Amino acid sequence: MTVEEFEEFYAQTVARLTGQLFVMLGDLHEAQDVVQEAFIRGWSRRQQLDRDGRPEAWIRTVAWRLAVSRWRFRRRSADAWSRSGVPPHVEGPGPEQVALIEALRALPARQRRSMALHYVCDLTVEQIAQETGLSPSTVKTHLTRGRIALAHRLHEPRHEEAPGA
Repeated sequence: MTVEEFEEFYAQTVARLTGQLFVMLGDLHEAQDVVQEAFIRGWSRRQQLDRDGRPEAWIRTVAWRLAVSRWRFRRRSADAWSRSGVPPHVEGPGPEQVALIEALRALPARQRRSMALHYVCDLTVEQIAQETGLSPSTVKTHLTRGRIALAHRLHEPRHEEAPGA
């Protein structure tokens, strides 16, 4: 099947196949998803589809199998969640974490990446240089400038008492 033939096949059958899968599944969005995925898989096998002589049946079967696989995955996931119980409550980020994230977002991307690799991933300057393709001196510069920028952005003005108070 040539590219043009596959495109024509798609145009002629996608609505019909989606309707068929919708009836089988009872969920239009799921039907659209699995039919599209089946066509994507069929694209790489379009020569084989042509030889088999039943490309529409192949697409429909693949779409159905994809839907069944999704059901099984969801069921296994639901079973696993029910066995493990309700996840524990996790507190959201506090004001300090929010301020830090906002300050990090304000840094240039290379500084932010260097800071994260150094302080979060615990990489050395040399390891960061290897991973990013920057020179070690450039990494050091990014770390220094990043620390200065964060200190400036995160510095809270101290409320000094008035003289004589």
